[in-house]
Amino acid sequence: MTPIRMLYLALAIWGTIHPMSWFITWFNENTYDIMAMVDAWHVNAATSGLVWDLTVAAVTLTIWVIYETFQRKAWLNLLTIPATFCIGVSCGLPLYLFLRSRA
Repeated sequence: MTPIRMLYLALAIWGTIHPMSWFITWFNENTYDIMAMVDAWHVNAATSGLVWDLTVAAVTLTIWVIYETFQRKAWLNLLTIPATFCIGVSCGLPLYLFLRSRA
């Protein structure tokens, strides 16, 4: 595996573990209600701006993944879409770059 692929994989792992640790901490301190978490994301203008920033990035990444998947016929790359929306762009983007850079 090339150094850049190892870096992409490390970033995908970090982008999974670090955000999920915060989400799990929040769920344990509050409730396991996803709508309560969405409300917490919109507690002020700064957090709402960040949510929309990440939403636009996630949609853009999804369009890119779908487009290139059909161009390259690399169907495994579609796994990055649920990773992006269930974990975050911090996982989905480096995971896509890792999968895309394989031989």
